[in-house]
This record gives sequence, structure tokens and C-alpha cells, in this order.
Amino acid sequence: MIFLNPAILFGLLAASIPVIIHLFNLRKLKKIEFSTLTFLKELQKNKIRKIKLKQWILLILRVLIILFVVMAFARPALQSVQIGGTTSAAKTTAVFILDDTFSMSVVDQKGSFFNQSKEIIKTIISQLQEGDEVGLILVSNPNYENKLTSNLSEFLNKIDQLDLSFASGDLNSAIIKAAQTISESKNFNKEIYLLSDFQKNKISTEKNNSDLSELLNNNVRLYSIDLADKDVFNISIDELKINNQIFEKDKPVSFSITITNNSKQNVNSGVVSLFLNDDRAAQKSFDVNSGQSTVVDIEAIPKNNGFISVAAELETDEIEQDNKRFASLFIPSKISLGLFSEIPADLSFVQIALQTAGENKYDIDNRSINQINSQLLNKYQSIIIAANSITSGIEQIKNFVNNGGGIILFPSSTPDAAKLNQLYSLLGIGLNSSFVGKVNSEEIKIKFEKTDFNHPVFQDIFQNEDKKQYDSPELNAYYKNSSAGNQIIKLIDGSSFLTEFKIGRGKVFAFNTSPVLSWSDFPIKSIFSPLLNKSVLYLSSKERDKNIFVAGEDVTVDLKNTALSQIKVVRPDNTEEFINLNDNPNKDYLTYTKTSIAGNYKFYSGETLMDEISINTDPSESKTVYSDKSQFEDYLKEIKFEGKFVSIDKDSNITEKILQARFGSELWRYFLLTALILALIEMTIARNAKKDLEGITT
Repeated sequence: MIFLNPAILFGLLAASIPVIIHLFNLRKLKKIEFSTLTFLKELQKNKIRKIKLKQWILLILRVLIILFVVMAFARPALQSVQIGGTTSAAKTTAVFILDDTFSMSVVDQKGSFFNQSKEIIKTIISQLQEGDEVGLILVSNPNYENKLTSNLSEFLNKIDQLDLSFASGDLNSAIIKAAQTISESKNFNKEIYLLSDFQKNKISTEKNNSDLSELLNNNVRLYSIDLADKDVFNISIDELKINNQIFEKDKPVSFSITITNNSKQNVNSGVVSLFLNDDRAAQKSFDVNSGQSTVVDIEAIPKNNGFISVAAELETDEIEQDNKRFASLFIPSKISLGLFSEIPADLSFVQIALQTAGENKYDIDNRSINQINSQLLNKYQSIIIAANSITSGIEQIKNFVNNGGGIILFPSSTPDAAKLNQLYSLLGIGLNSSFVGKVNSEEIKIKFEKTDFNHPVFQDIFQNEDKKQYDSPELNAYYKNSSAGNQIIKLIDGSSFLTEFKIGRGKVFAFNTSPVLSWSDFPIKSIFSPLLNKSVLYLSSKERDKNIFVAGEDVTVDLKNTALSQIKVVRPDNTEEFINLNDNPNKDYLTYTKTSIAGNYKFYSGETLMDEISINTDPSESKTVYSDKSQFEDYLKEIKFEGKFVSIDKDSNITEKILQARFGSELWRYFLLTALILALIEMTIARNAKKDLEGITT
């Protein structure tokens, strides 16, 4: 047994007061004259013995009353675990696991769950003593700097400065980090405080959880404080999908917005808005039942070229961080296009077709195929090649495609299947071709059999989208091929006229005929010009979904087109950060880690916006299904937790619960009750003793 308020034990000295009074009274006893009758003398002797016995009993009772009262105020407690030589003055190491994910933004009558957690931490720290250690683990970022410190005032300032994160996390990772941290401490009292809303998805139920029995042994106490105490109304945007793959100014772009109702009540006539560059571009209503998701299709028309910031937004609810979802798209003001050919005339009709798009649509660089090795291909968004073989520059072309570039590949007007197949092989294209027909001959005329009108290159080509059809060209010379790629247009003999290949981050279009009239009438058909222009637009567009990340993830920024040694990052909260590329270990890519805020991050090289990356919340963080104590206890069994687990209600006396767990159950109530019972007994015996004394004196 130990005492939580040992200073009061000095009051035990008061137990000597009844003894002193008793001794003092012995000196003042009166002499009583007895009758000479022997019987009366014996009778009085017996009464005196009884009176003295009662006086001794009263003395003992009064001493015990004082002892029990003093010890009650000294707050005695039974230790659950007692090691020789330890007392309540043993040093404590307290590691706090704080759930700072945005689900903790829910507000009840006491404020947000997050702010309540910070106040609870402050209350617990107020009970610590000089020399005790504290540490902090954030659920959103277990790798947050969490060195143990004895500077409690500095630690409290750090707690005050904390804010909610858009990043998600799981309790298992945080507990593992806390276990590693607390194992480094030499203090006797080792305590972990877990403050969370205990979302069900945050608790790992995997059977392969780490065995933490060595780190979380029987010397460790784990306190859990559950902040969730209400049904939460929350609707979230879980996905913002851009359906188009070709983007043009003043042309509609289609979006699909996935909305989930994480609440227990249905939602009717909800409203979702779509913003382009912070301007509301569209709005639509929706209905979604409890626990269900719905997809809202919506269109908007971009009015500018360049990067377009996209945001979908819901009306406010109890968790606002997931009411927005971000994306971006890029509309080039002018496409940089490289044309490379073995025979310059092979791309004559191609150049004419490109001119139909307007003077300001393309920046065309026309060169011989032999010059491709000397060109910096990264300056082009797409390249068009008309050749059967490339003597040098293959690696450059492959790198160009892998890094997101687009290629349109035509065979040369001089037939050579062997060289063409070798070129396909060098480029990593799964095509095997054999030449069919004759150049400048009409012996055979092969037409198109099937067209994939759902492919983006046929988007907005036809006036009547419900009746997509065109006049098929006739081919008199072509390469019959077998392909593992995506067949966009197929000939009646089963070979592919136009095949798409995805290589790395880029794409390749392979035609099986040369774009000259000696091979077919394709260059003068109505489909030639729009198909070619749409192909260039499609191949020049970047896959923007690859630029969408979850808050807290590292993102990769392409630096290949950056000439300056410094880039500027504009974060969603409009704060700016400058990064010196001379310190960057990779000259081609930058790994950016500060993505704790949801929104669009803009990366500038000088005044040029070189990239825009979207950071969104994890949809799992929006779930409002919470676990109970038994589920968390099952998790503790999975990790083989050997210490003492205490679940504390956030509305209870948290300090008292912690002290009880730390030092055992307090006994002051029982000591005080015992003192009261002894006082009643003392009063009864004292009253009887007084009557006996009066009987003798009379």
C-alpha cells in the first residue's frame, strides 16, 4: 500500500493526544472511602476493573479514529504491481498518440474532438513531475519528430501549435512507433496515452500484425480515451474523374463525381458544384441514401489554355475537409510538334492536314530522320515519324515515350517489311508485319471493317454523335500485321490499320500504310484531317490522373524541362516555398514531401508554371463507423500487448482514473468509513463508562 498524499501522514502525531490526556487524567484520580464491609469493597473493586478496561478501550478507539482519519486524507492506495524500493515518486515517461486526422474535426458541446484531445493532454501533463519525460506521436504522420523531452513547457507549446491534417493514418503504425519510443526510456513508469475517435478502419485486424510483446511488456500502461460520442452527419466526395483525354479551349469537358453518404440519414436534393480556376462552372443536384454512393456526371467548358485547376465541392456538413476534391487538366496553347521522315514528301499531306487546325495550333519542326539523334526530343510534346528504320536515336525516342511523349508512326513510302519489323522491335512495339499489295496499283482495294468510335480520337469529330460514320478509304498497299496493342481501326482482312500502344507514361499510334496517294486514298478522305489532328491532341495530352495523390504522400515532379536552378512551389493555402535544385540528388526529378494540405500544388520555373499536382483526402478517413472497446482489445491481443490496458471515458475524472491505474485503487473512502464506525462505538462506550463512574461516586 502506498499514499498519494504522504505529507498528511505527519498528522499521525496527533494519535498521541488521547494517550497524553489519559496519562494526565490518571494523576487526578479521586480517592474513594469504602465501607468496612468486605462485600462492598469487593463489589467496588469489580466495578473499578470494568471502568479501567473501558477507559483502555476508549483510548485505543480514539487513537485508531485519529489514525484512520489522517490516513484517509493521505489517500492510501493498493498497487497493482509492486517492485521493492519503488514509490509514487518514480519517474514517468508518457508518450501521447494524438489522432490529428481530419475526422477529429467533428464538434460536440465541448468543442472539436481534436481540441478536446489537446486539452486532455494538457491536463495529464499538469500531473507530471519535474524530471518526467513526454513524447508525441501523430496518427497522420508517425514519423513526426518525437524525441522524448523533459521540457514540459516547450512540449505544451508544441501541442498548442498543432492543427488538423488532411492526411490519414492508422493506429497500428502509431502504436508501433510509440512502443519503439517508450522502449528507449529508463524510467520506471511507462505510459502510452491514445486519444482518437477510433474509426473502425483505423484499427488493423490483420493476423500478421507485429508482435510487440517485448516492447509493450508488463511494465507499460496503455490508456485509451475515445473522443467519439455522437452520430456524425457527413457526405464526402470520394473521386473526381476527368472523362476526357483530349482537352481544347471552349470545348466541353466531362467529369464524374463520386459522392458517398457516410451518415445514418438519407440526403435528398444535395448540391455539388464544379469550379474551374476558382470560378463556378457548373452545378448539379443529387440524392444519395444512407451508407450508399452515387455518381454525378457533369460538364464544364474551360475558357483558358494552360493548366486548369478543377475542384468539386459539396455543401457544408460536420466534416468539411472531405467536401472538396481536386484535379487539374492542361490545355496547350500551342503544341510543339516534331516531324521526322526518311523521304520529305511522305509527310506532305500530314503537314497540310495539320494546317487545317489553324496557324496558332502547332509549332512544327520538320526534319530528316537522320537528325533525330541530334535533337532534344523533350522540347516536343509529340513527334510524327515516317520511316522504316532509324540508324541512331532509338534510345532517345524510347526515353521520350517513357517520359510521357506521344509518337505517330507511319511506314516509309518505300516498302521494306524486314526493316520496319526491326524498327518495331527496337521501339518495343508488339507488331509483326508483312507487306501486301502494290504501290501505285489498284489491283486490290482494302477497306475499313470496324472502328472503335468510343476512343477519344473520335470525340467531337462528327456533327451527329448518335450516327458516327464516315467514308472508308481504299488501301492498295499496306502492311498486314498481328498486334497485341489496342486496335482502333481494323481492316476487313483482320489486320489493324491504326493501333495504339502504351509505353511507360507515353503512347504510340502505329498506322499500317504510308500517308501518300501511291498507297491509298486515305490522305484525301474526309476522315484524314480530323483523325490526324485529334491523334496529335490525344498523344500530346498528359495523363493527369497520374498527378493526383493522397495527402501525406510524396509526389514526383518532372524537372527535365527546367533550365533554372530554383523552383517555386505555391501551396493550396497560397504559401510559397523555394527549392534549390543544386541540392537535389536527381537532376531529372524532384521528390516533394510537404503534402499535408489538400488542394492543387503549383510548381514554377521562373515565371513559367511547369506542373500542377492535385492532393486529395483519403476516402477511408470520411467513414463515420467507429469501433468499440472490445474490438480494440482484440487488436491488443493480436499485437500481444503484455501491459495494463485502461479505457477512460472522456467525460470522467481522467486524472483520478490515471492515478488509480498507476498506483492502484484508492482506499480513503474505506478508511474514512472505518473512522466513523469507530467514532460511533467510542461514543457508546464512553456514555456507559460515564454512568458506571457516577454509580461509584454516589
